[in-house]
Amino acid sequence: MSATIPGRGAPRSPLHPAGAGDDALDLPPHRFAGLVAPAVDRAFVAGMLAGRDGGGAELSSRYGGPPATGFLVEFRTRLAVPGGTVDAEGFAAVTRYRDPAACQRALDKQVAYGMIQRFPDGGFCATERGLAFLAELFGVHGEVTEELWAGHDERVARLVPALGRVLAYAFASAEPGAFATMAPPHEPDGTPPGVLLLNRLGTLRYHRADAHATAWTAAGHTAASVVELPDGPERLAIEQETDRRAAGPWAVLAAEERLELLADLAALPG
Repeated sequence: MSATIPGRGAPRSPLHPAGAGDDALDLPPHRFAGLVAPAVDRAFVAGMLAGRDGGGAELSSRYGGPPATGFLVEFRTRLAVPGGTVDAEGFAAVTRYRDPAACQRALDKQVAYGMIQRFPDGGFCATERGLAFLAELFGVHGEVTEELWAGHDERVARLVPALGRVLAYAFASAEPGAFATMAPPHEPDGTPPGVLLLNRLGTLRYHRADAHATAWTAAGHTAASVVELPDGPERLAIEQETDRRAAGPWAVLAAEERLELLADLAALPG
């Protein structure tokens, strides 16, 4: 599963933000960005956990377990593309909150398992065996999301194109970072709606991750120091700046569409 984005405060109800009155019905993008983030996280994590428990863990064990498949799962939206690669800078951006040496050792193990091929410049791609694992993983995710979100077909059908518009807008102006490494998600013809939703949610999280990193860097922090930052005015200021920087793509949706998207995410089980 992808890295946790640190620094998020206590979750707020997506439909009833604290202190909001009637004007909550017209959330501007920067306020919406802060409210939708935990809803995106919740739906994505529910899908990934369902995938793990619904066959993903067994599938991984057949290929060597997490030491062999960990980064394939994490970088699946890029590595599943035939010829898809992750460069050293993108890898560092996605894993910015983890120990670099430990990450390189983990990559070494996956190379040894024959799942990943490394390049002299530090980048890597999936091997044929790695691609076979990812094809099976996408199949597992299709089955489990269909079950997890059964009865919510209309919500999924609204969320998929709405998030697609947001992602397209974000990708058109993406700068190097975690989001540009993961976007656009791999979506071959015939991809089930649940997989489209799961991977669009997962990819979109990296847009906020980059916004958060930019915000804490501007505040003089490092990845290590911001993780230890306690709740208080400084953390709040970083979160508000994150919301501002993450807001842009949400402006592609009308106010009514943003509220509908928030309600649909809140209603998904998980």
